[in-house]
Amino acid sequence: MPQLYQAKAELFRMLGHPVRIRVLEILQAGPTPVRDLVVALDIEPSSLSQQLAQLRRAGLVTAAREGSTVVYALAGTDVADLMRAARRILTELIADRGELLAELQAAD
Repeated sequence: MPQLYQAKAELFRMLGHPVRIRVLEILQAGPTPVRDLVVALDIEPSSLSQQLAQLRRAGLVTAAREGSTVVYALAGTDVADLMRAARRILTELIADRGELLAELQAAD
């Protein structure tokens, strides 16, 4: 299997955790301090730290220290574009399923 496909599979595996997805969605609004991410996600700081480390290693987010605060941001606009594309795809899938459900219910 060519390395390109392996790399793409690894990217999608990285995105395969709900906390990481939510972090990326929150960061679309702009750089966010860790303390705000902890509150928004309602998870233990240690758990968030693990997820942020994985996102940082993958190059999807950056971290900058502002005094005693660490602020995370998306690594680039492509990450935000990917999150928006995923939302559009899911919206279409759900809409298609809704139409199918309506057809099934009408057939009864």
